[in-house]
Amino acid sequence: MRIAYLDCFSGVSGDMFVGSLLDAGLPFEKLERSISGLNLNGYKISAKKEERNSIFGTRFCVFLKKKDQRLRYLKEIKEILEGSDLPLSVIERCILIFERLAMAEGEIRHISSDEVNFHDLGAVNSIIDMVAAAVGIHLLDIGKFFVSWIPVGTGIRTGVHGKIPVPTPATIALLKGIPIYYSGQDVEMVTPTGAALITSLCSSFGPMPPMTIDSVGYGVGSRTLADRPNLLRILIGNDIDRQTSETVVVLESNLDDMSPELLGYLMDSLFDAGAKDVTFSHIQMKKNRPGIQLQVVARPEDNDRLINIIFRESTTLGIRISYSQRAVLKREELVVDSPWGKMRVKKVINQDGGTALLPEYEECRRIAKENNFALRDVYAWAAALSKHP
Repeated sequence: MRIAYLDCFSGVSGDMFVGSLLDAGLPFEKLERSISGLNLNGYKISAKKEERNSIFGTRFCVFLKKKDQRLRYLKEIKEILEGSDLPLSVIERCILIFERLAMAEGEIRHISSDEVNFHDLGAVNSIIDMVAAAVGIHLLDIGKFFVSWIPVGTGIRTGVHGKIPVPTPATIALLKGIPIYYSGQDVEMVTPTGAALITSLCSSFGPMPPMTIDSVGYGVGSRTLADRPNLLRILIGNDIDRQTSETVVVLESNLDDMSPELLGYLMDSLFDAGAKDVTFSHIQMKKNRPGIQLQVVARPEDNDRLINIIFRESTTLGIRISYSQRAVLKREELVVDSPWGKMRVKKVINQDGGTALLPEYEECRRIAKENNFALRDVYAWAAALSKHP
């Protein structure tokens, strides 16, 4: 699989993201031709080499022929995207990014995402930045993104509503659940566009994964920073390890006043909302009361949604939040012929390169019920596939 690692030592913005892709080999002409399918007028794009601290990269710029900073609602931006001739996967990726932005803005303003009107982010240049990033990923055939921890700055900047803190409310809302640290710089290191891109497109935040590097690119930022080159580095190559690492958020809470029926519904709700794992453990709490410890393992980007469900569906007053790296084996879904028709199984690639086919519970359960057959016998047949693939 083609993978990419974003080294955000100077933060990230939309134009730096696109510049890094161009510097790593994305053909400018193909990019320009693709985004022309948006049918937006009044802009021109350019890419040029610039130097920061004796390191050369590519600076991506969008020039407006007439100033376009009018308000746009999520519905209008979706219509622009859906009315374009961009590839469907690019359209869906762009809509996901803008929906994420709208949700973050809505939480800040206490309105629904449909009521959010985008100021700077609804302007042509910002739309082009985000679409160009999605198009670039598509053209470079990048299947998975990994990102370093994110440095943030501090200070005050002027926005549409007056003076606002840095990181801006939209940026910090988007970075919930993502490992960040203070850079020591009194400037905006991460823009809302940059935050929306990395949190929508990337699957893991932390160390660089094992990979063979095919190309390296540097996206150039507009500012000159005092203590580092203002660049975003991207490394593009191939995954070489059958065991990969990913960042997960772990949510925990102790419960001592819930009925088993409510616990069952809580577990189902968390799995439906995207939790990777949900477990209940019996514990002994203060005053020697028996209780249940809830533990949820999930993707960092699902953090807020799952916390809301825990507060809504349980009696807890607090949730412990931590981040962890977990090693996972590669897996993929296969469809095999069985005595009962088509059957889905999981193919796992072990560290030694061998493979194993594992039964999927829900699939075995479905077959057992439809054919009035013992579940353990369906399981046994599927498990035997690993011995005789």
